[in-house]
Amino acid sequence: MAVRHRGPPAGPDWLLELSLGGRHPVQVHVGGGHMADQRPRGVAREEALRWLAEGFPACGHCRPDTELGFLDR
Repeated sequence: MAVRHRGPPAGPDWLLELSLGGRHPVQVHVGGGHMADQRPRGVAREEALRWLAEGFPACGHCRPDTELGFLDR
């Protein structure tokens, strides 16, 4: 029986970019994007929406707000 290579595990769908010290959120990104710098943390869809609702900015390049269907009120 042949063993199939499955490749690397899929990354998170949403990322939260953290500050230099890694303690404070900076902005929300679409997972797999290259704009999340070197301090991303994978988050669930609900958490990404919460951060946007609390006023943290969406990356202007990968537009997670559009991907999530988030409408700023």
